Amino acid sequence: MYLATLMHANTRMNLTAIREEADAWDKHIFDALTLVPLMAELEDDASVIDIGSGGGLPGIPLAIVMPKVWFTLVDATKKKIDYLDQAIDALGLKNVRAINARAEQLGVDRGMRTPDGRKGAHREHYDVALARGVGQIAMLAELTVPLLKIGGLVLMTKGQRAEEELEIAKPALHLLHTNHAGTIETATGRIVVLEKQRKTPRDYPRRDGEPKRSPLGVKREGKK
Repeated sequence: MYLATLMHANTRMNLTAIREEADAWDKHIFDALTLVPLMAELEDDASVIDIGSGGGLPGIPLAIVMPKVWFTLVDATKKKIDYLDQAIDALGLKNVRAINARAEQLGVDRGMRTPDGRKGAHREHYDVALARGVGQIAMLAELTVPLLKIGGLVLMTKGQRAEEELEIAKPALHLLHTNHAGTIETATGRIVVLEKQRKTPRDYPRRDGEPKRSPLGVKREGKK
């Protein structure tokens, strides 16, 4: 049902470049489910945040198969969140919410009520942060790590350039008090796992758009 809603909505807005259902099963659904083994030890009522969720990937497939875990889907584009709200209602999912916000804003939030209704802030609230195809590792680390509890994991779905991006991201991981816990090869790609070791310095994340314009520790061309 989820895949049907996604493909239908994609005729009206740009949610995915994949148009064929068979390809969508492989590149969307099965790809999302490769994360399940890495989340198998989460306790009931754990919190997971999906940054740049777009059409709900990988968050919605995971929420369907992990009904006792809370999922928060985040996207900065309002019309995508409108679609996600409709899909969540149509699927009858009770363990997932969608919010229209930038990750930078959530990363500095220390006082709002979380989308699942519990008291607390988004910053250092979540057990797992997900990121799929929304930028290089140095940038994604700054957007996701501040949202995690100490010991929490970032699971990034990446392609063939994962190792190159990790090498570039070493300064960023150091600044964010995070280490590379491993890279998992799957049938559909690679999953880069980061583990938060200590509290995130108050300076991070930086202002809206800054992590993308100037990723931590990454020298821009022409700059020393």
